[in-house]
Amino acid sequence: MVANIRLLEMDEMIDYEKLPQQQILCIDIKSFYASCSAVMLGLDPLHCLLVVAGNKEREGSVVLAASPRMKKEFGIKTGSRLFEVPNDPRIRIVEPKMATYLRVSMEITRLFHRYVPQEAIHVYSVDESFVKVDGTSSLWGDVYTIAEKIRDDLIREFQLPCAIGIGPNMLLAKLALDLDAKKSGIAVWTYKDVREKLWPVSPLSEMWGIGKRLEKTLNGMGIFSVGQLANYDLQKLETKFGIMGNQLYYHAWGVDLSEIGAPIMDGQISFSKSQILLRDYRNITEIKHVILEICEEVARRARTHKAAGRTITLAIGYSREEKGGGFNRAKTIEAATNITMDLYRVCLELFHQYYDGRTVRQIAISLSNIVPDDSMQLNLFEPNQWKKRQLGYTVDHIRRRFGSEVLLRAVSYTEAGTARTRAKLVGGHKA
Repeated sequence: MVANIRLLEMDEMIDYEKLPQQQILCIDIKSFYASCSAVMLGLDPLHCLLVVAGNKEREGSVVLAASPRMKKEFGIKTGSRLFEVPNDPRIRIVEPKMATYLRVSMEITRLFHRYVPQEAIHVYSVDESFVKVDGTSSLWGDVYTIAEKIRDDLIREFQLPCAIGIGPNMLLAKLALDLDAKKSGIAVWTYKDVREKLWPVSPLSEMWGIGKRLEKTLNGMGIFSVGQLANYDLQKLETKFGIMGNQLYYHAWGVDLSEIGAPIMDGQISFSKSQILLRDYRNITEIKHVILEICEEVARRARTHKAAGRTITLAIGYSREEKGGGFNRAKTIEAATNITMDLYRVCLELFHQYYDGRTVRQIAISLSNIVPDDSMQLNLFEPNQWKKRQLGYTVDHIRRRFGSEVLLRAVSYTEAGTARTRAKLVGGHKA
């Protein structure tokens, strides 16, 4: 009885009538890379057996996409390794055509423009977009009819299957897509569906915005389902997670006030770069060379957004030949930075402290605890800090104008360097 009273109080506190009642579609092209490759080969995306791998000559190459039938019959999905793909003559293994995928993605966005103006479209990723269709019913019909028209257009013009989630805000549209439409085709979620459809979701990582690490932390607090998260003490969540705790709480109630084009989870901003190495790295000097290259990229991404950060995280993944594993450690510095060598010094410190000598196959670096880069705290012991900061922006400008290969660090010309090879790729893969 106490629990029921508690739920009633929460329902009264959140007045859904005062929240946005928009008509938003979240459209996802099923297995986009695999589906595009299938169509180029004259195959049916839904029924063919096809895998897109970074390099089909390397058994350890990562699977970038697999057709729906590959996932269903063989359990092969994004992130699998090529050696896990069965030796079956029916299976087609192809390499990515990133430039083609991007062109198709842009053409799909143009298709959405037929129904709504540009400002009502938010391209969330190469294969997923939000489309706000408010006020278009007199032209195209109700929101479900519009979803059907777009689905039919994609099949007729591109031969690409899609799933569409519909909701009164971006969050519920995305959840309707991930938790319902990817199985049913088109799904509509309203605020009335939150308790019945969203709250039973468990494990928590099945909900968009909650990863495995956050799920583990929430489990440690006794929260194992979205319903438990929605009925947890808000103040305790804010004390534990800050602004993200507030967002987690209200998202569990289906509340999202963000506009089209705004990130759904504000407050989680970070800049990161992860790289699965093309071979095992055993030499410490070579590992450091790649760490420096990745620091350069992370710092560049921060500068592109005129941002700097105080928390630097280094994650090292060991080779499967040595039973995998690795470490993920972070350090927060006093003054925010976006200078490559500042990140590199911290990463080296973390590397020397936690590296146990095993073979490295994956390196990830992130910069978080972000602040605007509109000021810099002067340090008497580092009088050239301002010049180093400006040098980073100057190098970025030259690379944008003349290409990323025109200015590279010396380590990129060593055998260990990867920047020269990756500069020729599109989206990290062959064009």
